[in-house]
Amino acid sequence: MIPRSRRARVTAAALGVLLIVAGGFVAYALTHRRPPDVSNPDVAFSAPTTTVAAPTPNPRTLAFEWPLYGYTPARTRSFPLATPARPPFVQRWAVHGSTLLEFPPVAGGSSLYLLKNNGALYAIKRRSGVVYWKTKLGDLAASSPAYRQGVLFCTILQGARGADQGRVVAFNVQYPRVRWSRTLPSRTETSPLVVADTVYVGSENGTVYAFRADDGYLRWTAKVSGAVKGGLAYDAGKLFFGDYSGHVTALDARTGRKIWSVGGGTGAFGLGGGEFYATASVAFGRVYIGNTNGSVYSFSERNGALAWRRGTGNYVYSSAAVAAVAGVGPTVYVGSYDGTMYALDARSGAVRWTHRAEGQISGGIQLIGDLVFYSTLSGHTTALGAATGRVVWSVPKGKFNPVISDGRYLFLNGQTSLFAYDLRPGKGPVKEVPGDRPVLKPPKRDQQRLAAARAGTSTATGSTTP
Repeated sequence: MIPRSRRARVTAAALGVLLIVAGGFVAYALTHRRPPDVSNPDVAFSAPTTTVAAPTPNPRTLAFEWPLYGYTPARTRSFPLATPARPPFVQRWAVHGSTLLEFPPVAGGSSLYLLKNNGALYAIKRRSGVVYWKTKLGDLAASSPAYRQGVLFCTILQGARGADQGRVVAFNVQYPRVRWSRTLPSRTETSPLVVADTVYVGSENGTVYAFRADDGYLRWTAKVSGAVKGGLAYDAGKLFFGDYSGHVTALDARTGRKIWSVGGGTGAFGLGGGEFYATASVAFGRVYIGNTNGSVYSFSERNGALAWRRGTGNYVYSSAAVAAVAGVGPTVYVGSYDGTMYALDARSGAVRWTHRAEGQISGGIQLIGDLVFYSTLSGHTTALGAATGRVVWSVPKGKFNPVISDGRYLFLNGQTSLFAYDLRPGKGPVKEVPGDRPVLKPPKRDQQRLAAARAGTSTATGSTTP
């Protein structure tokens, strides 16, 4: 009989060999079974004709919104700046913690709102880093909230430990209370999309939901053939997303009717199209999305026709940033598990440049002005020139989704802590602005609604629990 200590070492060694062999097999499969690169130049492409203006915070209150994961409903992950940002970037504050931060915060008013992986929701002053309220919405979460008119919309993977049910929560930020809540039959890690007065989320049982933002009334559901993990993107009245059956789908945002659905081709093991985990990005009349079969895809926004497919050396979990940056033209920026950042021609899929990163890239990519930010699983966040792929700035912090910004500060999503860096350090820190403090007693007109919502459910007239 092998002594326990040695048995543990032998088991660990055997496991290590197994992992090496399995990793080699996966790499071989990705290399030899990945779908071939494709380019169909006749698929419609809309070149940009205007330059997107940089947003400006209200000069009196410094109010600003970064309302969604990916910044815009199209999830282009591109944030323009009036003046290019260049280091040195001075750290102004940090909110330290011990819980994993997989997804970045959103911004509304003068605050940041951060949903941690343990289901805790934090309200943080953007200029000072002061945490002025926090609450627990569930046991597990893996998404960014969405912000609209003083209300946060959050998706919860597990409402309680070990539960298979997810939860969608609307939460008032001025007086921190649940506005409405819906329990779903399966878990959800879709970063919510809010367009006008509707909230859209997907779930692991392949259902897409459309809720009325004000009271959680269920407007429609749509069923697809695989788990919907990533966020839904929106453009011109349509929703776009991938699923774990290897399909990309477009739905009518008003009715949930399926407009088109296409597969991604042969996967890593020849078992179908791989899985679409990444959140789609929509620009130039195209839908851009990565797949676990190691490929990045471009589909026609109108009918789902395959415009191009470009292979990488490993899984593509990363959500792409898509924009036309001066000096380079329409480009898709995406990371791969092979440890490489890719800049691809948005029209043809041709490689503009590549950059060898500090480790595997799992999280999404973010453009801030003309800088491309990514984080690696090895714990680095790096900014590259969007036109050149050259390193401009790097810090040994971060792991998944890298940064957001309000034009003055860069908010970096560390592995367990949130950091603020000044993009214009010579100006000095911006003075804190009063406001956005919680009002513990809500206005009388809202007390009845809140009383019904305290238990995490809503009795709003006409509401439906799916």
